[in-house]
Amino acid sequence: MTVNGKQKELKIRRAKPSDAPRIAELSGQLGYPATASQIRKRLRAIRPASQHAVLVAERKDVGVVGWLHVSKQPLLEVEVRAEVNGLVVSEGHRSLGAGARLLAAAEDWACKHGCKSMSVRSNVIRERAHQFYERQGYEHYKTQKSFRKPLSISKN
Repeated sequence: MTVNGKQKELKIRRAKPSDAPRIAELSGQLGYPATASQIRKRLRAIRPASQHAVLVAERKDVGVVGWLHVSKQPLLEVEVRAEVNGLVVSEGHRSLGAGARLLAAAEDWACKHGCKSMSVRSNVIRERAHQFYERQGYEHYKTQKSFRKPLSISKN
């Protein structure tokens, strides 16, 4: 990408604890508000590295512009696959290649970890995201409802 005659480099790398404030800000843009402290705690809990990767897209001039969390899903009903658990690119940097680069890096990680396919879920209202995934070679194969139940953590 060229802006004002300068080439802006995009680097994809593993997330670090120091990225937590920016990851939290971007999580809010995705619709999942979080504090930097919460994100730091979650980053520590996403282990082991052989099962999860949190990647960031970073521009030298502005810092982190996007993140992606991918995990390996060993399942009973199908061959092991990877799942994109979250992907967001900053509102001011969308459609400039960061999302595609993050997704390609996640696919590479998944292949290296023995995954046979990659899945992603996207809210039905995110039509722009659906078009993005289709451009990246993903196929809409199923529509489903999601259910959630809060659980009480017992302190035994």
